[in-house]
Amino acid sequence: MNQQEEKQEQILVGIAGQDRPGVTASVTEILARYDAQILDIGQADIHSTLSLGILFRIKERLSGQVMKELLFKATELNINIDFKPVTDEEYEEWVNQQGKNRYILTVIGRDLSAKQVAVASRAIRDQGLNIDSIIRLTGRRSLLHPERNVRACIEFSMRGTPHSLAEMQSQLMQMSGELAFDFSIQRDNMFRRMRRLICFDMDSTLIQTECIDELAMRAGVGDKVKAITESAMRGEIDFKESFRQRVELLKGLDASVMREIAETMPITEGAERLMSVLKRYGYKIAILSGGFTYFGQYLQRKFNIDYMYANELEIGEDGKLTGRYIGDIVDGQRKAELLKLIAQVEKVDLAQTIAVGDGANDLPMLSIAGLGIAFHAKPRVVANAKQAINTIGLDGVLYFLGFKDSYMNM
Repeated sequence: MNQQEEKQEQILVGIAGQDRPGVTASVTEILARYDAQILDIGQADIHSTLSLGILFRIKERLSGQVMKELLFKATELNINIDFKPVTDEEYEEWVNQQGKNRYILTVIGRDLSAKQVAVASRAIRDQGLNIDSIIRLTGRRSLLHPERNVRACIEFSMRGTPHSLAEMQSQLMQMSGELAFDFSIQRDNMFRRMRRLICFDMDSTLIQTECIDELAMRAGVGDKVKAITESAMRGEIDFKESFRQRVELLKGLDASVMREIAETMPITEGAERLMSVLKRYGYKIAILSGGFTYFGQYLQRKFNIDYMYANELEIGEDGKLTGRYIGDIVDGQRKAELLKLIAQVEKVDLAQTIAVGDGANDLPMLSIAGLGIAFHAKPRVVANAKQAINTIGLDGVLYFLGFKDSYMNM
Protein backbone atom coordinates (compact mmCIF):
# COMPACT_ATOMS: atom_id res chain seq x y z
CA MET A 1 0.00 0.00 0.00
CA ASN A 2 1.24 3.51 -0.81
CA GLN A 3 2.43 5.07 2.47
CA GLN A 4 0.71 8.33 1.55
CA GLU A 5 -2.64 6.56 1.34
CA GLU A 6 -4.71 6.93 4.49
CA LYS A 7 -5.52 3.73 6.31
CA GLN A 8 -9.11 2.63 5.95
CA GLU A 9 -11.32 0.15 7.77
CA GLN A 10 -14.59 -1.69 7.26
CA ILE A 11 -17.48 -1.35 9.67
CA LEU A 12 -20.70 -3.34 9.65
CA VAL A 13 -23.59 -1.36 11.09
CA GLY A 14 -26.82 -3.11 12.10
CA ILE A 15 -30.04 -1.20 12.66
CA ALA A 16 -33.30 -2.57 14.08
CA GLY A 17 -36.52 -0.99 15.26
CA GLN A 18 -39.91 0.31 14.23
CA ASP A 19 -39.93 0.92 10.48
CA ARG A 20 -40.73 4.40 9.27
CA PRO A 21 -40.01 6.45 6.15
CA GLY A 22 -36.56 7.98 5.96
CA VAL A 23 -34.47 5.67 8.18
CA THR A 24 -32.25 4.44 5.34
CA ALA A 25 -31.96 7.96 3.93
CA SER A 26 -30.89 9.37 7.32
CA VAL A 27 -28.19 6.75 7.79
CA THR A 28 -26.76 6.92 4.27
CA GLU A 29 -26.73 10.73 4.31
CA ILE A 30 -24.36 10.61 7.29
CA LEU A 31 -22.12 8.12 5.49
CA ALA A 32 -22.19 10.29 2.37
CA ARG A 33 -20.92 13.36 4.26
CA TYR A 34 -17.79 11.40 5.18
CA ASP A 35 -17.34 9.96 1.69
CA ALA A 36 -17.81 6.38 2.91
CA GLN A 37 -17.85 3.55 0.37
CA ILE A 38 -20.76 1.15 0.77
CA LEU A 39 -19.56 -2.42 0.20
CA ASP A 40 -22.85 -4.17 0.94
CA ILE A 41 -26.36 -3.25 2.02
CA GLY A 42 -29.49 -5.23 2.84
CA GLN A 43 -32.85 -4.41 4.38
CA ALA A 44 -35.93 -6.37 5.47
CA ASP A 45 -39.24 -5.31 6.95
CA ILE A 46 -41.25 -7.85 8.95
CA HIS A 47 -44.55 -6.66 10.43
CA SER A 48 -43.32 -3.02 10.43
CA THR A 49 -40.07 -4.02 12.18
CA LEU A 50 -36.99 -2.88 10.29
CA SER A 51 -33.73 -4.79 9.99
CA LEU A 52 -31.06 -2.87 8.06
CA GLY A 53 -27.43 -3.83 7.57
CA ILE A 54 -24.73 -1.73 5.88
CA LEU A 55 -21.08 -2.69 5.44
CA PHE A 56 -19.04 0.42 4.65
CA ARG A 57 -15.38 1.34 4.20
CA ILE A 58 -14.08 4.64 5.54
CA LYS A 59 -10.87 6.43 6.47
CA GLU A 60 -9.82 5.21 9.90
CA ARG A 61 -9.46 8.71 11.33
CA LEU A 62 -13.11 9.45 10.49
CA SER A 63 -14.72 6.25 11.73
CA GLY A 64 -15.15 7.41 15.33
CA GLN A 65 -16.97 10.58 14.27
CA VAL A 66 -19.21 8.66 11.86
CA MET A 67 -20.24 6.14 14.52
CA LYS A 68 -20.91 9.00 16.96
CA GLU A 69 -23.23 10.72 14.51
CA LEU A 70 -24.98 7.44 13.69
CA LEU A 71 -25.58 6.83 17.41
CA PHE A 72 -27.11 10.30 17.81
CA LYS A 73 -29.35 9.72 14.79
CA ALA A 74 -30.42 6.32 16.13
CA THR A 75 -31.44 7.92 19.43
CA GLU A 76 -33.36 10.60 17.55
CA LEU A 77 -35.19 7.97 15.47
CA ASN A 78 -35.71 5.65 18.48
CA ILE A 79 -34.01 2.70 16.78
CA ASN A 80 -31.30 0.29 17.93
CA ILE A 81 -27.87 0.39 16.30
CA ASP A 82 -24.69 -1.65 16.69
CA PHE A 83 -21.28 -1.69 15.05
CA LYS A 84 -18.86 -4.47 14.20
CA PRO A 85 -15.39 -4.00 12.72
CA VAL A 86 -14.61 -6.22 9.74
CA THR A 87 -10.97 -6.99 8.98
CA ASP A 88 -9.56 -7.01 5.46
CA GLU A 89 -9.15 -10.79 5.72
CA GLU A 90 -12.77 -11.31 6.81
CA TYR A 91 -13.99 -9.11 3.98
CA GLU A 92 -11.91 -10.97 1.39
CA GLU A 93 -13.24 -14.30 2.65
CA TRP A 94 -16.78 -12.95 2.22
CA VAL A 95 -15.95 -11.76 -1.32
CA ASN A 96 -14.62 -15.19 -2.25
CA GLN A 97 -17.82 -16.85 -1.06
CA GLN A 98 -19.85 -14.82 -3.55
CA GLY A 99 -18.51 -16.97 -6.37
CA LYS A 100 -20.20 -20.06 -4.95
CA ASN A 101 -23.20 -21.70 -6.52
CA ARG A 102 -26.55 -20.16 -5.72
CA TYR A 103 -29.90 -21.94 -5.40
CA ILE A 104 -33.51 -21.00 -4.79
CA LEU A 105 -35.80 -23.13 -2.62
CA THR A 106 -39.46 -22.19 -2.98
CA VAL A 107 -41.94 -23.55 -0.42
CA ILE A 108 -45.71 -23.32 -1.00
CA GLY A 109 -48.80 -24.41 0.92
CA ARG A 110 -52.34 -23.42 1.70
CA ASP A 111 -50.75 -22.17 4.88
CA LEU A 112 -47.20 -22.52 6.20
CA SER A 113 -46.53 -23.73 9.72
CA ALA A 114 -43.35 -23.65 11.78
CA LYS A 115 -42.99 -27.40 11.12
CA GLN A 116 -42.92 -26.90 7.36
CA VAL A 117 -40.41 -24.03 7.54
CA ALA A 118 -38.27 -26.04 9.97
CA VAL A 119 -38.18 -29.02 7.57
CA ALA A 120 -37.06 -26.76 4.70
CA SER A 121 -34.44 -25.03 6.86
CA ARG A 122 -33.10 -28.37 8.10
CA ALA A 123 -32.76 -29.68 4.55
CA ILE A 124 -30.75 -26.56 3.67
CA ARG A 125 -28.53 -26.98 6.73
CA ASP A 126 -27.97 -30.69 6.10
CA GLN A 127 -26.65 -29.88 2.62
CA GLY A 128 -24.13 -27.38 3.97
CA LEU A 129 -25.86 -24.47 2.27
CA ASN A 130 -26.10 -20.97 3.72
CA ILE A 131 -29.32 -18.93 3.63
CA ASP A 132 -28.66 -15.44 2.28
CA SER A 133 -32.25 -14.23 2.40
CA ILE A 134 -35.85 -15.32 2.92
CA ILE A 135 -38.65 -13.43 1.20
CA ARG A 136 -42.42 -13.88 1.15
CA LEU A 137 -43.93 -14.10 -2.33
CA THR A 138 -47.58 -14.19 -1.26
CA GLY A 139 -49.54 -11.39 0.35
CA ARG A 140 -50.10 -11.31 4.09
CA ARG A 141 -52.97 -13.46 5.27
CA SER A 142 -55.94 -11.82 6.96
CA LEU A 143 -56.84 -13.26 10.37
CA LEU A 144 -60.38 -11.87 10.16
CA HIS A 145 -60.94 -13.05 6.57
CA PRO A 146 -58.62 -16.05 6.03
CA GLU A 147 -60.56 -17.10 2.93
CA ARG A 148 -59.19 -14.11 1.01
CA ASN A 149 -55.69 -15.50 0.65
CA VAL A 150 -55.63 -19.28 0.63
CA ARG A 151 -51.97 -19.77 -0.19
CA ALA A 152 -48.62 -19.02 1.39
CA CYS A 153 -45.20 -19.04 -0.26
CA ILE A 154 -41.70 -18.17 0.87
CA GLU A 155 -38.46 -18.25 -1.10
CA PHE A 156 -35.06 -19.12 0.36
CA SER A 157 -32.01 -17.76 -1.45
CA MET A 158 -29.10 -20.11 -0.71
CA ARG A 159 -25.38 -20.06 -1.36
CA GLY A 160 -22.86 -22.90 -1.49
CA THR A 161 -22.37 -26.34 -3.00
CA PRO A 162 -24.85 -28.94 -1.74
CA HIS A 163 -23.58 -32.38 -0.75
CA SER A 164 -26.31 -33.99 -2.89
CA LEU A 165 -29.22 -32.20 -4.56
CA ALA A 166 -30.87 -35.57 -5.19
CA GLU A 167 -30.72 -36.36 -1.48
CA MET A 168 -32.18 -32.95 -0.64
CA GLN A 169 -34.92 -33.48 -3.22
CA SER A 170 -35.76 -36.88 -1.75
CA GLN A 171 -35.81 -35.57 1.81
CA LEU A 172 -38.14 -32.71 0.96
CA MET A 173 -40.34 -34.89 -1.25
CA GLN A 174 -40.98 -37.28 1.62
CA MET A 175 -41.73 -34.52 4.11
CA SER A 176 -43.85 -32.51 1.68
CA GLY A 177 -46.26 -35.41 1.41
CA GLU A 178 -46.50 -35.77 5.17
CA LEU A 179 -46.84 -32.05 5.94
CA ALA A 180 -48.83 -30.91 2.87
CA PHE A 181 -46.52 -28.42 1.20
CA ASP A 182 -44.95 -28.07 -2.25
CA PHE A 183 -41.39 -27.10 -3.08
CA SER A 184 -39.00 -26.34 -5.90
CA ILE A 185 -35.19 -26.34 -5.91
CA GLN A 186 -33.60 -24.40 -8.77
CA ARG A 187 -30.18 -23.09 -9.70
CA ASP A 188 -30.30 -19.32 -9.38
CA ASN A 189 -28.93 -18.45 -12.80
CA MET A 190 -29.91 -16.27 -15.75
CA PHE A 191 -32.11 -19.01 -17.25
CA ARG A 192 -34.22 -19.17 -14.13
CA ARG A 193 -34.79 -15.43 -14.40
CA MET A 194 -35.54 -15.52 -18.15
CA ARG A 195 -38.10 -18.28 -18.72
CA ARG A 196 -39.95 -17.53 -21.96
CA LEU A 197 -41.97 -20.59 -23.06
CA ILE A 198 -44.42 -22.69 -21.03
CA CYS A 199 -46.09 -25.89 -22.26
CA PHE A 200 -49.14 -27.43 -20.58
CA ASP A 201 -50.80 -30.77 -20.69
CA MET A 202 -54.57 -30.25 -20.97
CA ASP A 203 -56.65 -33.01 -19.37
CA SER A 204 -56.36 -33.05 -15.56
CA THR A 205 -53.95 -30.11 -15.79
CA LEU A 206 -55.61 -27.09 -17.41
CA ILE A 207 -58.99 -28.71 -16.92
CA GLN A 208 -60.17 -30.95 -14.10
CA THR A 209 -61.39 -33.81 -16.22
CA GLU A 210 -60.32 -36.24 -18.94
CA CYS A 211 -62.26 -35.32 -22.09
CA ILE A 212 -62.10 -38.85 -23.45
CA ASP A 213 -63.84 -40.05 -20.28
CA GLU A 214 -66.56 -37.42 -20.78
CA LEU A 215 -67.08 -38.62 -24.36
CA ALA A 216 -67.11 -42.22 -23.24
CA MET A 217 -69.81 -41.60 -20.64
CA ARG A 218 -72.06 -40.15 -23.32
CA ALA A 219 -71.28 -43.13 -25.57
CA GLY A 220 -72.19 -45.55 -22.77
CA VAL A 221 -68.67 -46.98 -22.46
CA GLY A 222 -67.47 -44.83 -19.57
CA ASP A 223 -66.21 -47.60 -17.30
CA LYS A 224 -64.28 -49.34 -20.06
CA VAL A 225 -62.54 -46.19 -21.26
CA LYS A 226 -61.83 -44.87 -17.77
CA ALA A 227 -60.11 -48.13 -16.81
CA ILE A 228 -57.86 -47.92 -19.89
CA THR A 229 -57.15 -44.20 -19.23
CA GLU A 230 -56.10 -44.78 -15.63
CA SER A 231 -53.87 -47.68 -16.60
CA ALA A 232 -52.19 -45.57 -19.29
CA MET A 233 -51.66 -42.58 -16.98
CA ARG A 234 -50.02 -44.87 -14.44
CA GLY A 235 -47.68 -46.02 -17.20
CA GLU A 236 -48.90 -49.62 -17.09
CA ILE A 237 -49.72 -49.84 -20.81
CA ASP A 238 -48.39 -48.12 -23.91
CA PHE A 239 -50.12 -44.78 -24.48
CA LYS A 240 -50.53 -45.21 -28.22
CA GLU A 241 -52.18 -48.61 -27.88
CA SER A 242 -54.43 -47.39 -25.07
CA PHE A 243 -55.38 -44.39 -27.20
CA ARG A 244 -56.40 -46.58 -30.16
CA GLN A 245 -58.49 -48.80 -27.90
CA ARG A 246 -60.33 -45.89 -26.32
CA VAL A 247 -61.04 -44.07 -29.58
CA GLU A 248 -62.49 -47.24 -31.11
CA LEU A 249 -64.97 -47.44 -28.23
CA LEU A 250 -66.32 -43.98 -29.19
CA LYS A 251 -67.55 -45.13 -32.60
CA GLY A 252 -71.06 -43.93 -33.40
CA LEU A 253 -71.14 -41.06 -30.88
CA ASP A 254 -72.69 -37.85 -32.28
CA ALA A 255 -69.91 -35.26 -32.63
CA SER A 256 -72.23 -32.49 -31.43
CA VAL A 257 -71.72 -33.59 -27.83
CA MET A 258 -68.17 -32.20 -27.96
CA ARG A 259 -69.51 -28.65 -27.89
CA GLU A 260 -71.53 -29.36 -24.76
CA ILE A 261 -68.50 -30.90 -23.05
CA ALA A 262 -66.22 -28.00 -24.04
CA GLU A 263 -68.60 -25.37 -22.70
CA THR A 264 -68.90 -27.10 -19.32
CA MET A 265 -65.28 -28.23 -18.82
CA PRO A 266 -64.20 -27.45 -15.23
CA ILE A 267 -61.21 -25.10 -15.50
CA THR A 268 -58.52 -25.88 -12.94
CA GLU A 269 -58.21 -23.58 -9.93
CA GLY A 270 -55.73 -20.79 -10.63
CA ALA A 271 -55.59 -21.37 -14.41
CA GLU A 272 -57.21 -18.06 -15.37
CA ARG A 273 -54.92 -16.08 -13.06
CA LEU A 274 -51.89 -17.96 -14.35
CA MET A 275 -52.74 -17.37 -18.01
CA SER A 276 -53.47 -13.68 -17.45
CA VAL A 277 -50.11 -13.08 -15.74
CA LEU A 278 -48.12 -15.12 -18.27
CA LYS A 279 -49.62 -13.20 -21.19
CA ARG A 280 -49.06 -9.87 -19.46
CA TYR A 281 -45.36 -10.64 -19.03
CA GLY A 282 -44.83 -11.88 -22.58
CA TYR A 283 -44.56 -15.65 -22.16
CA LYS A 284 -45.29 -17.90 -25.12
CA ILE A 285 -47.84 -20.56 -24.12
CA ALA A 286 -48.54 -23.97 -25.65
CA ILE A 287 -50.97 -26.82 -25.06
CA LEU A 288 -49.37 -30.20 -25.80
CA SER A 289 -52.10 -32.72 -25.19
CA GLY A 290 -52.79 -36.39 -25.62
CA GLY A 291 -56.45 -35.33 -25.67
CA PHE A 292 -58.39 -33.91 -28.57
CA THR A 293 -58.03 -30.82 -30.76
CA TYR A 294 -61.67 -29.71 -30.36
CA PHE A 295 -61.21 -29.08 -26.64
CA GLY A 296 -57.69 -27.74 -27.05
CA GLN A 297 -58.91 -25.18 -29.59
CA TYR A 298 -61.66 -24.11 -27.20
CA LEU A 299 -59.06 -23.37 -24.49
CA GLN A 300 -56.75 -21.78 -27.04
CA ARG A 301 -59.43 -19.24 -27.92
CA LYS A 302 -60.41 -18.70 -24.28
CA PHE A 303 -56.90 -17.96 -23.05
CA ASN A 304 -55.29 -16.62 -26.25
CA ILE A 305 -52.77 -19.48 -26.28
CA ASP A 306 -50.03 -19.34 -28.90
CA TYR A 307 -49.66 -23.03 -29.82
CA MET A 308 -51.95 -26.05 -29.53
CA TYR A 309 -51.18 -29.65 -30.48
CA ALA A 310 -53.52 -32.56 -29.74
CA ASN A 311 -55.19 -35.52 -31.44
CA GLU A 312 -57.94 -35.07 -34.02
CA LEU A 313 -60.96 -37.37 -33.99
CA GLU A 314 -62.31 -38.45 -37.37
CA ILE A 315 -65.94 -37.45 -37.97
CA GLY A 316 -67.97 -39.24 -40.62
CA GLU A 317 -70.34 -37.64 -43.13
CA ASP A 318 -73.21 -38.54 -40.82
CA GLY A 319 -71.75 -36.30 -38.09
CA LYS A 320 -70.74 -39.20 -35.89
CA LEU A 321 -67.34 -40.32 -34.64
CA THR A 322 -65.89 -43.13 -36.74
CA GLY A 323 -63.77 -44.65 -33.97
CA ARG A 324 -60.61 -43.49 -35.77
CA TYR A 325 -58.27 -40.51 -35.52
CA ILE A 326 -56.44 -38.35 -38.07
CA GLY A 327 -52.65 -37.96 -38.16
CA ASP A 328 -49.99 -39.04 -35.70
CA ILE A 329 -50.80 -39.63 -32.04
CA VAL A 330 -49.51 -36.98 -29.65
CA ASP A 331 -47.92 -39.22 -27.02
CA GLY A 332 -45.21 -38.50 -24.48
CA GLN A 333 -42.35 -38.58 -26.96
CA ARG A 334 -44.23 -36.35 -29.38
CA LYS A 335 -44.86 -33.81 -26.61
CA ALA A 336 -41.13 -33.61 -25.93
CA GLU A 337 -40.41 -33.20 -29.66
CA LEU A 338 -43.01 -30.44 -29.94
CA LEU A 339 -41.57 -28.58 -26.94
CA LYS A 340 -38.16 -28.63 -28.64
CA LEU A 341 -39.66 -27.52 -31.95
CA ILE A 342 -41.58 -24.58 -30.48
CA ALA A 343 -38.50 -23.50 -28.52
CA GLN A 344 -36.52 -23.54 -31.77
CA VAL A 345 -39.18 -21.52 -33.59
CA GLU A 346 -39.32 -18.97 -30.75
CA LYS A 347 -35.50 -18.92 -30.49
CA VAL A 348 -35.70 -19.93 -26.82
CA ASP A 349 -33.05 -22.04 -25.09
CA LEU A 350 -34.47 -25.27 -23.61
CA ALA A 351 -33.24 -24.05 -20.21
CA GLN A 352 -35.76 -21.20 -20.55
CA THR A 353 -38.73 -23.53 -21.02
CA ILE A 354 -41.31 -24.81 -18.54
CA ALA A 355 -43.50 -27.91 -18.82
CA VAL A 356 -46.50 -28.71 -16.62
CA GLY A 357 -48.37 -32.01 -16.61
CA ASP A 358 -49.88 -34.77 -14.50
CA GLY A 359 -49.52 -38.09 -16.34
CA ALA A 360 -46.86 -40.61 -17.32
CA ASN A 361 -47.01 -39.37 -20.92
CA ASP A 362 -45.90 -35.93 -19.66
CA LEU A 363 -42.64 -37.22 -18.18
CA PRO A 364 -40.57 -36.83 -21.39
CA MET A 365 -41.38 -33.12 -21.71
CA LEU A 366 -41.04 -32.56 -17.95
CA SER A 367 -37.56 -34.08 -18.08
CA ILE A 368 -36.20 -31.96 -20.95
CA ALA A 369 -37.74 -28.61 -19.95
CA GLY A 370 -35.66 -26.16 -17.95
CA LEU A 371 -38.36 -26.39 -15.28
CA GLY A 372 -40.59 -29.47 -15.23
CA ILE A 373 -43.55 -29.36 -12.84
CA ALA A 374 -45.77 -32.30 -11.93
CA PHE A 375 -49.21 -30.86 -11.17
CA HIS A 376 -51.53 -32.87 -8.89
CA ALA A 377 -49.86 -35.78 -10.60
CA LYS A 378 -49.89 -39.54 -10.38
CA PRO A 379 -47.40 -41.04 -7.86
CA ARG A 380 -45.04 -42.27 -10.59
CA VAL A 381 -44.89 -38.79 -12.13
CA VAL A 382 -44.27 -37.05 -8.79
CA ALA A 383 -41.50 -39.54 -8.02
CA ASN A 384 -39.73 -38.71 -11.29
CA ALA A 385 -40.31 -34.95 -11.38
CA LYS A 386 -37.99 -32.45 -9.73
CA GLN A 387 -40.82 -30.06 -8.87
CA ALA A 388 -44.42 -30.79 -7.94
CA ILE A 389 -47.54 -28.85 -6.99
CA ASN A 390 -50.12 -30.81 -5.03
CA THR A 391 -51.52 -28.44 -2.41
CA ILE A 392 -52.71 -25.37 -4.34
CA GLY A 393 -53.97 -24.37 -7.78
CA LEU A 394 -52.23 -23.99 -11.11
CA ASP A 395 -51.18 -20.41 -10.35
CA GLY A 396 -48.65 -21.93 -7.94
CA VAL A 397 -46.45 -22.21 -11.05
CA LEU A 398 -45.98 -18.43 -10.84
CA TYR A 399 -44.24 -18.68 -7.47
CA PHE A 400 -41.77 -21.21 -8.89
CA LEU A 401 -40.98 -18.54 -11.48
CA GLY A 402 -40.29 -16.00 -8.72
CA PHE A 403 -43.44 -13.91 -9.12
CA LYS A 404 -44.76 -12.09 -6.06
CA ASP A 405 -48.45 -11.41 -5.49
CA SER A 406 -47.68 -7.70 -5.74
CA TYR A 407 -46.43 -8.22 -9.34
CA MET A 408 -49.56 -10.14 -10.30
CA ASN A 409 -52.04 -7.65 -8.88
CA MET A 410 -50.60 -4.63 -10.69
